[in-house]
Amino acid sequence: MDFAVRVAQLLSQTLSPDCNAVKTAAEALDRLSLMPQFPFSLLSIATGGENEGQKMAAATYFKNFTRRNIDGGIGSSPHPQQCSKVGKELKDQLFLALLQVQPPPVLKVLVEAFRIIVVAEFVDQNSWSELVPDLRTAIQNSSLISNGMASQWSTINALTLLHALLRPFQYFLNPKVAKEPVPVQLELIAKEILVPLLAVFHQFVEKACKINCTREVNTETALLIVCKCMYFAVKSHMPSALAPLLPVFCHDLISILGSLTFHSATILEEGYLMRLKTGKRSLQIFCALVTRHRKYSDKLMPDMINNVLGIAKCSSNISKLDFVSERIISLAFDVISHILETGPGWRLVSPHFSSLLDSAIFPALVMNEKDISEWEEDADEFLRKNLPSDLEEVSGWREDLFTARKSAINLLGVISMSKGPPTRSSSNGSSAPSKRKKGEKSKQNNQRSSIGDLLVLPFLSKFPVPSEANAIQSGVLNNYFGVLMAYGGQLDFLREQEPRYTETLVRTRLLPLYTFSVCQPYLVATANWVLGELASCLTEEMSTNVYSSLLKALAMPDNRKTSCYPVRISAAGAIAKLLESDYPPPEWLPLLQVVIDRIGNDDEESSVLFQLLSSMVETGEENVAVHIPYVVSSLVGALSKCIPHDLEPWPQMLEKGFSALAVMAQSWESFLSEEFEQNERTEKWASCRATIGRAFSSLLQHFWLANIHPMGQESGATPSCIDNASTLLCSIMLSVTESNDILELKISELLIIWADLIARWHAWEESEDMAVFECINEVVNLESKYGLKDFIQRLVPSPPAPPVPRCSVFEGIGAFISEAILQYPSATWRACSSVHMLLHVPSYSSETEGVKQALAITFSRALLSRFRKIQDKPCSLWKPLLLAMSSCYLCYPETVKGVLEKDEVEGFTNWASNLCHISSSSFESAMSTESEIRLIENFYIIPLKAFYSLMVG
Repeated sequence: MDFAVRVAQLLSQTLSPDCNAVKTAAEALDRLSLMPQFPFSLLSIATGGENEGQKMAAATYFKNFTRRNIDGGIGSSPHPQQCSKVGKELKDQLFLALLQVQPPPVLKVLVEAFRIIVVAEFVDQNSWSELVPDLRTAIQNSSLISNGMASQWSTINALTLLHALLRPFQYFLNPKVAKEPVPVQLELIAKEILVPLLAVFHQFVEKACKINCTREVNTETALLIVCKCMYFAVKSHMPSALAPLLPVFCHDLISILGSLTFHSATILEEGYLMRLKTGKRSLQIFCALVTRHRKYSDKLMPDMINNVLGIAKCSSNISKLDFVSERIISLAFDVISHILETGPGWRLVSPHFSSLLDSAIFPALVMNEKDISEWEEDADEFLRKNLPSDLEEVSGWREDLFTARKSAINLLGVISMSKGPPTRSSSNGSSAPSKRKKGEKSKQNNQRSSIGDLLVLPFLSKFPVPSEANAIQSGVLNNYFGVLMAYGGQLDFLREQEPRYTETLVRTRLLPLYTFSVCQPYLVATANWVLGELASCLTEEMSTNVYSSLLKALAMPDNRKTSCYPVRISAAGAIAKLLESDYPPPEWLPLLQVVIDRIGNDDEESSVLFQLLSSMVETGEENVAVHIPYVVSSLVGALSKCIPHDLEPWPQMLEKGFSALAVMAQSWESFLSEEFEQNERTEKWASCRATIGRAFSSLLQHFWLANIHPMGQESGATPSCIDNASTLLCSIMLSVTESNDILELKISELLIIWADLIARWHAWEESEDMAVFECINEVVNLESKYGLKDFIQRLVPSPPAPPVPRCSVFEGIGAFISEAILQYPSATWRACSSVHMLLHVPSYSSETEGVKQALAITFSRALLSRFRKIQDKPCSLWKPLLLAMSSCYLCYPETVKGVLEKDEVEGFTNWASNLCHISSSSFESAMSTESEIRLIENFYIIPLKAFYSLMVG
């Protein structure tokens, strides 16, 4: 059978729904791929296969074959310039195939293979010297450019190859170089291909932009690809051959943009859609020229500005436009923003500020019919799309959306920060400058007000604040949404003003919205955002009114027609911003009450409120700590009611809830320690601690003892859940003052579940085990004080359960520590400190001695395994590992010696030698944490004892 026919059959077999047939065909193709004719057969099938499926399979196999050969060669050769395994004959056949292959999906896959070779050879090695001349010839002789001569080469395919060839040059090839010169390859492409191609581009534009000219899809596609190629060519560099052609090229782009219409919805037939995409790319080229190539773009700015101003002033029609058309208006705003950042550009645009604000920017900000429809359909998504702020996780501005409103807000911010012309004034009102002392700077004569002060704020003040009296007037509410969005665009400007300036704006233009009984939720939500962003500008005198307004928004109930969920979420985000900016509420309790009352009504909302609660506890410190007993009791009840029957996956609301409770537990213990040190109301605080302990115990019992699948890996819980639960469990144990408390709080039962969870937990993270180790310390302390049921050894369960004792608390902790020693270097000090504590602090009886010995053996093996991985070079981890081994040795010398010498004849001697090394060195350099210091204190004398045992033994 012919080789190519055999390959074609196997490729068709890979499309079979039979998995076994696909596997058999893939294995056969892998064997055939070793034959030299394999890639040629793939190209032949990709261009002339029986059907599109077979062509796609061939193209995909060729792409993967190419990548495997290129990547394999680079990885295995010390000389990258000699590692390409794609021969000239194969590259020539690929090039010819790409000029003819159809349909577009097959072309796209083969172009990916082409790009792999281009990067490896043409870009990285500056080889494949015939590529540029061959591509130039192919474009000149292609179907649309060969002056009517019949050609089998597709212009679209040839331009697609050019696009792939230029793609790597859109970025700097060596970002570490301060001023990277234009790559020689890019200069060659520009000179040999782009320069003659732009002449053809000009002819195409003249033809395409004629009035009543029928749009030809191929011509429009060619225009789009050429613009993409030019964008890549000038995005970072400016090839010398292109610079003289920029004026003509930019005017061609302006002609394309001028041929577009933004006055009403247009049926997007394929040709016009291509024209829109070409217009979008044209504006991206303008942005690149203005930001990267001022030397060449300054002379072109007047025409650019006239063009983009006309487009931007079509923003009033956004509600009628498709996405691509809106994106073009958005880019027009972006071009103006970039131009304003240049000296000549500011002078050209500034005369248009007033009309730009009135006819372009503000119409893009107001609430239109399309916005109202989106709000009614999905209010939360509307805010994500339109509010440029991180209002917690569920309502942050979606960065993947390029809306005209977003770009208009950014432009307004740039305009507001611009400085107006110098103003001259004197005390007597004359134009003459006032006298000043020698050396004194003339402040009056050089004052320059910002455009925000001179133009933007006065313009916005024309729009009245909504009230019962004017709400029925057409456009009042929708226009004021634009006003609020405009204030959001001036945040940088407002932050530079005197506090009283912002205070007046907030009192007169924002806070009245919260007293308006029929105010639309989208206005309140936007006002929330503005208040949060202005946090650093607000005065202390305003805090009562600001927080009172935000509390109203936070508690706003849904009405029959509209969900006020976005209002509440944006209020939570605004309060979080205020707290981050050290702007606390005048009273904490009302805010706490509102937050607690809302928790439990909705899972997503509760998640956000739990995050807010954590922020309040962290920033409020002792002002919030006094309310923690009340808050904890309320939250535990709410959380217990929200436990779903299925905890897989672990609900986000519960995770955030446990996190908030853990923050409260830590804050409470810190507060309590300070109060006890000062002997202030110790009886009251002890009672509060007991209340918190009972609440946490009730919650964990609800989760761990009442559920078949507790909070572990089986339920999809994250490491933070175990960490937070450990914090709560530690708080419960700290509340114990007598042995009866252990029974009442069911501490032994909770510890059994907890120990089982940590014994099987392997998702180590940098900070997720701190609470676990702290809980281990507290467990051992509690055991030494009162004794704990099932701590060291669990009894055999009664029938009908199987007569196999389950894991004890002691054994679960031991498994966790062993795993920490083996897997987690940054936990080594804490784990080794726990080794010493577990072996020496608890009281062991003759019945439990075997459990202790088994654990010592487990620890010894883990310590030795970890030490052998790092023993080649002394490091800070030697100390904890060797000292922990010393602790095991002191308990069971012969047993541990056997572990040391099991796989290494001199293992015991080597351990003694290394122990001597660390005993003679300073401990100070290794100590950095409390657990490390405690370990050193515990073990400082152990090496001496160990050596003494060695000598007498």
